Amino acid sequence: MAGIGFELKRLFRRKGLFATMRAYGYAGIVCTGPMLLGVLLQVGILVLCGLWGVGRANQDLLVCMVTYTLLASLTLTSFFSMPVTRFLADMLFAEREEEVLPSFWGSNAIMLVAGTVLYGVFLLFSGATLLQGLLCLWLFNIMIVNWNGMSYLTAIKDYRGILCSFAAAIGVACVCALATLALGLPPVEGLLASIALGYGVMLAWDVVLLYRYFPQSDRSPWLFLQWLDQFMPLALTGLFTNLGLFAHLVIIWTGPIGVQVKGLFYGAPYHDVPALIAFLTILVTTVNFVVSVEVNFYPRYRDYYSLFNDGGVVGDIVVAEEEMLATLYRELWFCALKQLFVTAAVISLETTVLSALPLGFNSLMHGYFRTLCVGYGLYAVGNTVMLILLYFTDYKGAVLASGLFAGVAGLATAVSLLLPQQFYGFGFLLGAAVFFIVALLRLDTYTANLPYRILSQQPMVATDKTGRFTQLGRLLDRAEQRYEEARHKGEPHGWFERAVVRVYRNYWGGSDDR
Repeated sequence: MAGIGFELKRLFRRKGLFATMRAYGYAGIVCTGPMLLGVLLQVGILVLCGLWGVGRANQDLLVCMVTYTLLASLTLTSFFSMPVTRFLADMLFAEREEEVLPSFWGSNAIMLVAGTVLYGVFLLFSGATLLQGLLCLWLFNIMIVNWNGMSYLTAIKDYRGILCSFAAAIGVACVCALATLALGLPPVEGLLASIALGYGVMLAWDVVLLYRYFPQSDRSPWLFLQWLDQFMPLALTGLFTNLGLFAHLVIIWTGPIGVQVKGLFYGAPYHDVPALIAFLTILVTTVNFVVSVEVNFYPRYRDYYSLFNDGGVVGDIVVAEEEMLATLYRELWFCALKQLFVTAAVISLETTVLSALPLGFNSLMHGYFRTLCVGYGLYAVGNTVMLILLYFTDYKGAVLASGLFAGVAGLATAVSLLLPQQFYGFGFLLGAAVFFIVALLRLDTYTANLPYRILSQQPMVATDKTGRFTQLGRLLDRAEQRYEEARHKGEPHGWFERAVVRVYRNYWGGSDDR
């Protein structure tokens, strides 16, 4: 987060409302870009479908396919995102920027291969047509690269370029969607392609930004895999948080209000649409966390830890700790108040606003929306506290809080299926409440004796954790080395390359005309 932090500090030093709005806008786009884009595109396309008279069956199928693709890509990348972010931060701190781009493509390659196989198998038996399956797989792969790229984009200072990529993606997707509907093309396939094109524009733009900022090199693209072994708690924290956030949707699909849209595509439109819109209410906390932490908390945090590194005296350490914790709890309190205000405002206005949109809201959907707004609000504040635990390297506490969140939210949602339908959503609300309480209690306990925690975590002997991911990286390095050696010897490598070379030699050139 150091990259965006520098830019935010510069913007907040400027006076005026416009500078403040720019700061919050940069933070929001960089931190929530792909997710915000996905939610806005889904809501916007649903509105277009309603205005254009697209059938309910096609609308439900489109929502299911986009939702499945979003959740699948998020689940896969959530396991890698935090270790990759830690790797990126370590490389930037060590001024080894030549390692960044290779790790970007290496992490993309592993996730794309694993994701294509797993999601491709699902799509093969899902009941989708060939074209629908290919479009879903295309969108899935684009989303993986976008999710992964957002970790790297925080180090780039060109936030105007990032903002432009976001705007261009929305513009391209909306124009293509309107053209699809106007031309009378199949709505599901056409709108899927429109969403994929929007994300594709964002992907291409962001990759150009990365290449403009980071140097190209021939370093190993698999070095980041060592960080997965060293920081496995980070990987589990990301995975558990994602499961807790979205597992209740999947469980609801199996309940009484779930419907089989097509093949293996199930949905619960009366629950999914309110959940999608309610999720937007947490964006204010996400943005506020970045601004509060980087502008107010992080300078105190940095000064405190520098006293340990630079041989500060005990008195200065005590004073710095008091100032840091006072700033931390003040910012957390303001964050919770802002989320409470937003949640209360949305709940009070939702009947009027949502009833005016062509989304088919009924009384049951309004109830789900209000319940989920409270649940997502608790999750947002709890997630902020959990991220603060990661600042203090309390990885065990973060895994504990996120694991309980996933477990309680999933189990409580499953139990709620035995109750009347108006109680759906309370399972996630309970899980979010547990998440918030456990994370807050853990933070209070951990910071009560912070100097001891910091000093006791330092290893007596420097060791490198190696595991299966490190071994996988070494295996891939050796395979790449053997491939390059074979190519340098002039021998075609692999059956496809041998076939191409054989055809070329037979019809267009001699043995030396490669």
